Amino acid sequence: MINEKTIYKICGQNEWNNAQKNGIYLGSQDDLRDGFIHFSSKVQVEGTLAKHFKDKKDLLLLEIEVDKLPTDELKWEVSRNGEKFPHLYGDLNLEAVIKVTDIPNNR
Repeated sequence: MINEKTIYKICGQNEWNNAQKNGIYLGSQDDLRDGFIHFSSKVQVEGTLAKHFKDKKDLLLLEIEVDKLPTDELKWEVSRNGEKFPHLYGDLNLEAVIKVTDIPNNR
């Protein structure tokens, strides 16, 4: 089992605005398609930005407290380059979001 205290979600400003309006984050279009919310560990964030968010603007980095997520819904699964990434098989409770940071325009 991986012992991370925080994980990270990259999302668009509009997605975050909708989550705040609705009181819950359901995930991006990719998350909805895949059936889980994609997260990254701290060391994986830069690679995720480069691979999936190149040239996208108005991005935010959500810092998530793992202890505030249902343990049966958070799975660490092999993904890019054989690394294990955190995946949440459920909706993200906004109380688990401990920090939101603007990501400078990604080029």
